[in-house]
Amino acid sequence: MFGVITVIFFLFNVLPGDPAQMMLGQNEDSEQIAAVKAKYGFDKPLSTQYLYYLNDLSPISFHSKKAEDYTFLAANKYSALQLFTIRNTVTVIKFPYLRESFTKQGKKVTEVIGETLPNTAILALSAITIAIILGVFLGIISALYKDLWLDKTIQILSTLGMSVPSFFSAILFAWFFGYVLHEYTSLEMTGSLYELDDFGERMQIKWKNLILPAIVLGIRPLAVVIQLMRNSLLEVFNQDFIRTARAKGLSEFQIIKRHAVKNALNPVVTAISGWFASMLAGAVFVEYIFGWNGLGKEIVNALNTLDLPVIMGSVLIIALLFIIINIFVDIIYGWLDPKVKLE
Repeated sequence: MFGVITVIFFLFNVLPGDPAQMMLGQNEDSEQIAAVKAKYGFDKPLSTQYLYYLNDLSPISFHSKKAEDYTFLAANKYSALQLFTIRNTVTVIKFPYLRESFTKQGKKVTEVIGETLPNTAILALSAITIAIILGVFLGIISALYKDLWLDKTIQILSTLGMSVPSFFSAILFAWFFGYVLHEYTSLEMTGSLYELDDFGERMQIKWKNLILPAIVLGIRPLAVVIQLMRNSLLEVFNQDFIRTARAKGLSEFQIIKRHAVKNALNPVVTAISGWFASMLAGAVFVEYIFGWNGLGKEIVNALNTLDLPVIMGSVLIIALLFIIINIFVDIIYGWLDPKVKLE
């Protein structure tokens, strides 16, 4: 996380443009710009701004008691709990502060992410669920009918699924199922999870809007799961304990259910964890094309308006999710394979 924070900060702070002018829009004057720069530390050297940024993100941070100091002004926005004071420095504990949006005046980045991340999580969970269920099932079928026409058909479709970019699949699915076959599917080309009702009075859930983006987002991980499950299962079938199970007279279904599938899942779990984390970032194009109000669409809008705090905050949240998911996968490894020891 420290590495990601460092790279993200220096990457976006060398971009052309004045953050103070971005925040004020067309109504800025020299006094307002100077006030904003002093408030957010934009008038300080880049190294000092970097330390301020680390201080904002750190759960435990240090702030001067001087009223004119930027860190003291920022501390008032943290809703922090004061721990102790040493001379003129106050030590506080707080929730990481991701700054405020440049384009949504007075709105914190954490609020923007909090409003959009749940929609992206629902989309990613739906997509990975489709990929897991269909991928494991089709992978087993493909392994059982190795080199037959059913296996070859599944392999061709999975290869095609990995080859087609998500944004192209999204356009194709939206046009075909949302426009051409709209009369039969009742699906829309665009739409989010929550939409205003026909009277424009209240928000209502539209679960049908989840179908197309979830399928499109799940196509590529589905293809990967099929390939990995097939190849891993074929390797397991050649192991001695499978031969022993067959010699004991167990049916093929019992062998697959009790012995083969669990031992073949390790590479699949790795792929699923990586794809689920990447879906949170890779949903950008899918969400934008389908009009899904998630974090991906918010990132595109922030890029268009150069809303740097939203972009930086979103990247940091995605990186944190990558780390958490990888730790969780390590724990699952220990359950799937007792030979793997967590130390």
